[in-house]
Amino acid sequence: MSGSDGRDRVVALDKQRVWHPYTEMSHYREQVEPLVIESACGSRLRDADGREYIDGNASWWTCALGHAHPRLVAALTRQAEVLGHTALAGIAHENAAELAEALCTVAPDGLEHVFFSDDGSTAVEVAMKLCLQYWVQNGQPKKLRFVALEDAFHGETLGVTALGGVEVFRKPFQDVLLDCLHVPPPRHPYDSAGAFAALEKTIAGNADTLAAVVLEPLVQGAAGMYTYDAEYLRHARALCDRHDVFLVCDEVFSGYGRTGRMWASEHAGISPDVLCTAKGFTGGLMPMAATLATRRLFEGFLGDPERAFYYGHTFCGNPLGSAVAREVLRVYEDEQVLEGIAPRHEKIAATFEALGGLPGVARTRSLGMIGALDLGGDSGYLAAAGWRVYELARARGAYLRPLGNVVYVTPSLNIPEHDLDRLLAIVSECVGEVAS
Repeated sequence: MSGSDGRDRVVALDKQRVWHPYTEMSHYREQVEPLVIESACGSRLRDADGREYIDGNASWWTCALGHAHPRLVAALTRQAEVLGHTALAGIAHENAAELAEALCTVAPDGLEHVFFSDDGSTAVEVAMKLCLQYWVQNGQPKKLRFVALEDAFHGETLGVTALGGVEVFRKPFQDVLLDCLHVPPPRHPYDSAGAFAALEKTIAGNADTLAAVVLEPLVQGAAGMYTYDAEYLRHARALCDRHDVFLVCDEVFSGYGRTGRMWASEHAGISPDVLCTAKGFTGGLMPMAATLATRRLFEGFLGDPERAFYYGHTFCGNPLGSAVAREVLRVYEDEQVLEGIAPRHEKIAATFEALGGLPGVARTRSLGMIGALDLGGDSGYLAAAGWRVYELARARGAYLRPLGNVVYVTPSLNIPEHDLDRLLAIVSECVGEVAS
């Protein structure tokens, strides 16, 4: 495909046939000149013209170990030669069994059982269905509602859309969604004390109808990389315990080291009743996810065929994905991935703190391998300001897809420091041009 002829053919076919996510297609077809990515290695993407870009977003926050990590590629290749796929209904295989054991070993205390699925949305969908069915068949059939944060994002399947608080994603489907009570998050521009009180009032006043509270622990990703204090998570855990409501931690984005620890919930020292993981789970190499649950939840489905969890996916526990996910955990241990985050975080934090002094920057924040800032002016997912930075960064050799007016970096956890230095220099240059 290399070269201008191959590139032009890809773009022509793409614009004729491909319906892109999160994209108004008439604008895309008429005005957007897409990147045509041909290959990727480490923290860099290479396009059809041979130009390289530092991947500042780890390809939608997924390639936690960079692209084409040799050990993950080797694990996938070995497994493909032996067993590419088998159903998991009535069949066991080594990779799924050993992966489940490894996950429970590194998970917060009390999470003892693993249900595999395909992606982050389905991992949270599984969590919702587990909670709903548990209460229905264990004596509390009125517990059919959920609590989530305003500005929350938990995925795109129809059930999960009910939890979402980003209006542009939720609005088209609002008349057919499950009942979800949204409470203000404990972050700017909201009042933290008020957020604590709102959560307590909502749970206490509706406990007999609540199946679960679902939270993105410590960072609301798609909302704009907005962070909040671990005390709120501890508060939520205590309230759920007091009123017998399940706590679900959506660690699809925040897990696997993104916040500096293996799980964001570790910062608060709590264990959820259900934990959802995807993205970094297979290092971006295979579409796979997992939902971890406590013994209490698991045992609520035992004893009768009608109590079983009749839910699954064709690629549930797929041998290829399971083999790669097992290798990801080995790489984290052998290459001390989590230990390497602190010095990288210091560079990210210092860069974004400095950018906060520019007149056109409203606020900044950082946590682990996340750095973000709000450009002044229009805000929200559809704001255009961040795209000005995107275009400037693209011209300088970095991929920085924004969230409206929010410019952020979420590079691979093991990004080489010279690439991180260059990425942060590009961010500083481009934000400086837009915000000065």
